[in-house]
Amino acid sequence: MFVILTSKPGQYQTIASADIEPLEAWDYRFYGRLQARFVLGRLLRATRVQVVEDDGSKTVNWVPSKFLESFETKEEAHRELQHLCNFGSLDAKLIPIPLAAVAAV
Repeated sequence: MFVILTSKPGQYQTIASADIEPLEAWDYRFYGRLQARFVLGRLLRATRVQVVEDDGSKTVNWVPSKFLESFETKEEAHRELQHLCNFGSLDAKLIPIPLAAVAAV
């Protein structure tokens, strides 16, 4: 199973547990501005992901992986990302980034 973890700068950051193997990452830019960061990961077993609020409170929520949308294949997850980020002729881009950059949101 594969999952897509989303972080939004200034709003929240989603952090994978050791039970999610990060495979690929992308920045979603809308008219050049970073709107979100997506990480595609392989779900190794049922787990919880950490969601940290970026509102100054640093509130932490632990979300069970069963509530994440999951995909049987990487290709299905890629299609979903393209669907989420495709707005016709608007300047919306999904840009691959190194996994090492994921913690830098």
